[in-house]
Amino acid sequence: MLQDYMLDVGRRAKAAARQLSRTDTGAKNAALRAIAAALEEQAPALVSANAKDLQVGKDNGLDAAMLDRLMLSEPRIALMAEGLRQIAALADPVGEITGLKYQPSGIQVGHMRVPLGVIGIIYESRPNVTADSAGLCLKSGNAAILRGGSEAIHSNKAIAACIQMGLSNAGLPADAVQVVETTDRVAVGELIRMREYVDVIVPRGGKSLIERVSREALVPVIKHLDGICHVYIDDKADLNKAIKVAYNAKTQRYGTCNTMETLLVADGIAARVLPELAQLYQAAGVELRGCSRTRDILPGCVAATEEDWKTEYLAPILSIRVVAGLDEAIDHIQTYSSAHTDSIVTEDFTRARRFLREVDSGSVMVNASTRLADGFEYGLGAEIGISNDKLHVRGPVGLEGLTSQKFVVLGDGHVRK
Repeated sequence: MLQDYMLDVGRRAKAAARQLSRTDTGAKNAALRAIAAALEEQAPALVSANAKDLQVGKDNGLDAAMLDRLMLSEPRIALMAEGLRQIAALADPVGEITGLKYQPSGIQVGHMRVPLGVIGIIYESRPNVTADSAGLCLKSGNAAILRGGSEAIHSNKAIAACIQMGLSNAGLPADAVQVVETTDRVAVGELIRMREYVDVIVPRGGKSLIERVSREALVPVIKHLDGICHVYIDDKADLNKAIKVAYNAKTQRYGTCNTMETLLVADGIAARVLPELAQLYQAAGVELRGCSRTRDILPGCVAATEEDWKTEYLAPILSIRVVAGLDEAIDHIQTYSSAHTDSIVTEDFTRARRFLREVDSGSVMVNASTRLADGFEYGLGAEIGISNDKLHVRGPVGLEGLTSQKFVVLGDGHVRK
């Protein structure tokens, strides 16, 4: 029975998590390097397994973009291996003690960083997520249950075999990383309800997947639904910086959650900056949708609707609104932002500080493109996803985000009086 299978996976993951929690950094790093070596050694087998998935995908009518995300080539496998070696080179957050202070009673009180336990990761399409997620969970001392999409089942099983080789070579439990071997969608429903065995769920994929997990999960979820990101060009902005940031935030890549979807421009600078930006956007094939003031400046612009301010396009479409100033920009962001990433372009230090303080998003930026909201760019080495929730982590989720903290108390026979 599928339920029995998933419960067994959960039980074994829980036992492995206990062992991992006491595994030293050297052993975890050795496992990561061994997995990387196994991926490189087994590259021909991985490409062969991936070819089966690609053929099924073509037969089922997957579009070119989906097939590209699904494809594993030897260069992509080499990047997966290099990513694991980079994770091995990162500082281990587990066991770090911070804030240790003496209290009036004489005890010392601080915090120790500890693994979350068992992390269930549900994802689609990209087989590289199997290796990336396994590496991040392993380094942060967590056991992982990985449930990839049915379209990548052969690829994920082949990568899982390499992970098992690496764990075995390093003397770590095979159950530290388990790939769910069934494509039955019922397995997802079981995984997100196993509160006894799973400590957190991380969904990575399309909006429908994340909505389903958020709606049905009994296990806590780290996720973001939308990436409705904004750039606000203030009337105290440097024009060159404004054009550079706003262009990059939209066009560097269209289908990512940290791509700008709405550009806000202060009325005092709009007539100077929008025509030049419009030329650049139109040369890049970006459709512009604007408010009435925007259309006065850019007559060829399509009229924006209320729905546009609420939409994550993930496409070469940009909505533009001219606002009176900072207050109206912040009000618009607080009304329509998905709390992912929002940026201001300004040379006014006071306004920049207000924007940082008042905009309530996972990442808030000054004079920088929203495309920089990424674990690698933030120095986290890698990320397992991005969270726009407020608990337990916000923004890109790296190794530290896959841990929690507990109080530690040091005494010497101290008792309460």
